[in-house]
Amino acid sequence: MKQSYVSIGLVNPKSPTNVGGIMRAAGCYSVDEVFYTGKRYPLAASNGTAQYNTDTKGAGQQIPLTGVESLVDSCADDVKIVCVDLVEGATPLPEFEHPEKAIYLFGPEDGTISQQVINRADAVVYVPTVGCMNLAASVNVLLYDRLSKSSQTIACDELIRSSRDTNNRVKVKRQVRPLSVG
Repeated sequence: MKQSYVSIGLVNPKSPTNVGGIMRAAGCYSVDEVFYTGKRYPLAASNGTAQYNTDTKGAGQQIPLTGVESLVDSCADDVKIVCVDLVEGATPLPEFEHPEKAIYLFGPEDGTISQQVINRADAVVYVPTVGCMNLAASVNVLLYDRLSKSSQTIACDELIRSSRDTNNRVKVKRQVRPLSVG
């Protein structure tokens, strides 16, 4: 039985390109579900295929992307709410310990998470950058941080072979070099 759970919540996203990039990240990092609020994303997505240009691995076909009225109210009771935004008083991501079950909420590309949602969060974190990052980039950084701090990390050549692009067959040439003494 899977004990961990991770989902992404997007507050009124506007860009299908960003949502596509987030879906690709969700596939790379084994996210269970992605939720969003608002009307901007579905309206923008109905006018083209930009999302599918960035979700080149088709993660959106395996991971649910669901519109909801409230990201906070859509969580199970045992899921911790973690807001990720440049908010005063937030914890820097390198210092944050990820909960086993979490929904990570991200504000819109041109705004922030509301004070009411911040007040209901179990934790508020930020990525300590100079300036703000792109929404999809922020999701990637957060998910990588979660993975890097997890005991679930899988690191092997089989993972590389199953994850890389079909045009990539490069290998590290192993050489034994003498140690210089001096």
